[in-house]
Amino acid sequence: MAEKKILLVDDEEGIQLLYREEFEDEGFIVDSAYNGEEAIKLFKENTPDLVILDINMPGMNGIEVLRQMKEMKPDLPVILSSAYQEYKQDFGTWASEEYIVKSANMDELKAAVHKYLD
Repeated sequence: MAEKKILLVDDEEGIQLLYREEFEDEGFIVDSAYNGEEAIKLFKENTPDLVILDINMPGMNGIEVLRQMKEMKPDLPVILSSAYQEYKQDFGTWASEEYIVKSANMDELKAAVHKYLD
């Protein structure tokens, strides 16, 4: 079975390192982008199997990135991962498969990733 590719989009280096290490340890290939523009470029070049997407980033926010990605590949699973609970009520987030509030405990995020990639 081919390895599954995750595109991780987050402007926080600590989150990038933590998520990359955790998901690579589980056998996934992880591409990283620190902003929306970079994410769209990598998305077009590498066609990930799943995207973990932060919402609050400089420049293009995660909701705009989500919209563009879904226009290009509607069936792509996108998991929004935000430190902010309030975005959950934003209509723009409804196109995502999951909305997970960031936490040091990664069980919820890992379970969501496995739900869509296993």
